[in-house]
Amino acid sequence: MNPAIEVAGRPIGPDQPLFLIAGPCVVEDHTATLAIAEALVEMTTARNIPLIFKASFDKANRSSARSYRGPGMEAGLKALAAVRERLGVAVITDVHEYTPLDEVASVVDWLQTPAFLCRQTDFIQAVAAQGRAVNIKKGQFLAPWDMANVVAKARETGNDRITVCERGVSFGYNNLLADMRSLAVMRATQAPVVFDATHSVQLPGGQGHASGGQREHVPVLARAAVAAGVSGVFMETHPHPEQARSDGPNSWPLDRLPALLDTLIDLDAVVKRHGYAESDLPKES
Repeated sequence: MNPAIEVAGRPIGPDQPLFLIAGPCVVEDHTATLAIAEALVEMTTARNIPLIFKASFDKANRSSARSYRGPGMEAGLKALAAVRERLGVAVITDVHEYTPLDEVASVVDWLQTPAFLCRQTDFIQAVAAQGRAVNIKKGQFLAPWDMANVVAKARETGNDRITVCERGVSFGYNNLLADMRSLAVMRATQAPVVFDATHSVQLPGGQGHASGGQREHVPVLARAAVAAGVSGVFMETHPHPEQARSDGPNSWPLDRLPALLDTLIDLDAVVKRHGYAESDLPKES
């Protein structure tokens, strides 16, 4: 039985229509953040897609100490609160081991745990204990079936509002590999599965001082993930990715997002209308 998780007042899950987590990698400034959120609300409302707006106030896992991490908690949460209050949209942000979780949880609707921290038991349970929905990113070093233990840790707090997110696995030498089989495997956690289409094309540390990326492959992987049967898609987007202060090379251009969403919606409807042929097959080793 899948736990009841809602986005914009609507249930999400493997048998529900696709939902979207989207926004810039980090809060760059108050005005720009609000403008991106307004554009996303407009395009998802027109397509009847549940939206969670995403932006980070601090990104601790930067390639270089000189890389932009965000405006900090006070300014970042103020911008996210404005998005939530003015636009009436759910908001998600990253938290870290040192984050005052109660302060962040009082402002946002969802909390997101970084992939590198998915094995940190105390951290995962502290985040889940806030009572907010939690998107747990699968570590680049983890097999998909290992996420069952991570979800179980989170649920021990009494919080069933958990989603699991694939963002690619380490393939060595600044590259990641997106294995579509992992999306089906993680459905066994009974948590809605999200595919991160933009971090999966990231080239970690690929520019030496910063991460690179291959945004031209975002639509390819997003289409494949929806065809594999995910509950939601995560995409970082920016009006001018080449000017973005963080993760620009793997961000999808905001003005090209509507056309991609139209394709994903069509694919999602076909897949969920016919169901998952693999779901009742015996598992082979």
